[in-house]
Amino acid sequence: MAVENKPQTMAQKIMARHCSRQYLNAGEIINAEVDFVLANDITMPLAIEEFKKIGVKKVFDTEKVIIVPDHFTPNKDIKSAQQCKILREFAYEYKIKNYFEVGKMGIEHALLPELGLVMPGDLAIGADSHTCTYGALGAATTGVGSTDVAVAMATGTAWFMVPETIKFIYKGKLKPWVTGKDLILYTIGLIGVDGARYMSMEFGGPVIRQLSMDGRFTMCNMAIEAGGKFGIVEFDEITGKYLEPKRTREYKIYQSDDNVKYFKTYEIDCSNLELQVSTPHLPSNAKAARDLKDIKIDQAVIGSCTNGRLEDLKIAAEILDGRKINGKVRTIILPATQHIYLEALELGYIKTFIESGCAVSTPTCGPCLGGHMGVLAEGERAVSTTNRNFVGRMGHPKSEVYLSGPAVAAASAIAGKIATPEEVL
Repeated sequence: MAVENKPQTMAQKIMARHCSRQYLNAGEIINAEVDFVLANDITMPLAIEEFKKIGVKKVFDTEKVIIVPDHFTPNKDIKSAQQCKILREFAYEYKIKNYFEVGKMGIEHALLPELGLVMPGDLAIGADSHTCTYGALGAATTGVGSTDVAVAMATGTAWFMVPETIKFIYKGKLKPWVTGKDLILYTIGLIGVDGARYMSMEFGGPVIRQLSMDGRFTMCNMAIEAGGKFGIVEFDEITGKYLEPKRTREYKIYQSDDNVKYFKTYEIDCSNLELQVSTPHLPSNAKAARDLKDIKIDQAVIGSCTNGRLEDLKIAAEILDGRKINGKVRTIILPATQHIYLEALELGYIKTFIESGCAVSTPTCGPCLGGHMGVLAEGERAVSTTNRNFVGRMGHPKSEVYLSGPAVAAASAIAGKIATPEEVL
């Protein structure tokens, strides 16, 4: 059989096209052209420092370098202000088209798809581990270090090892309130935090074909929490409808060949899948929320690049509507972009949140990484729709983070302890 006719996965096909090859073997080291290079206010300053050492006078493409100050913004202190000043000055000096200032920015992994900066078939890197989010669009995107971003800004290329692919097939019908967050927490619990180490996680099956784009973004976002290089979903009608008003350029659709050999295949029956919560201090500690009812909380966070999209805010608003949060719980709502914030405002969600006793913030990563807008003190517990619950992730090393979807987070804010919507509605 000719090499070009060998069956390939989506990831292999995308990577092959970007290095002018017909076929790639898993494990090969390649140098490939990238469609865009991304970094933020934490990772870009180092990338800029290394970029200037290379000695080039311009970036490879002023439209394909994307800078989003979203982690410690609006600036929380002098150090974060200095970091953002470095980004701002670099963007102006090198005429970066896609630099997003406070007021225009959003959390990077929600902002880029919203603006049509990512298309199916793209191969791209970002100096942020959750760059794998864009695989929901049928792209192959991944997080890298700042030095790799520096080289890519200069050359338009990056090195990769071609990953094996694990196929996840989700069957059955989801129960009420269960979302992509519950699917991915359950999946990480099933395979562990290193179960897909340097592999492409390909999500498919009847449940995924019915899942919203917001749910798909959430699943691909957390591929890295299982060690994945890519999280990826095949393009379908839902993808096409999402992209229709956002399309900024031509794109190419890839599908895995029917007879391709996966590294491993998992079939998951979702019919009895409960709302999930991952207990400290690993995302893989996934348990049914109903089995954790006696755990009191001090804070609830609904937002981040994982669950700060409109669907997430809608779910939270449905549960909080007409109800008050527990007096001992701080509840922080973080719309992921300015556009999402505005949509939520027009739909009445923001009013619902404020009347319930929540604090609503301008878009920021904020508390997800213990940055600001909700840092935990010693001994405090939070239920959060973010993506990591490592020791000290959201503040004090002796605080605790319980990961959930928006339904559990909103219900828990009302109950004052981990709860499901059925308990408070």
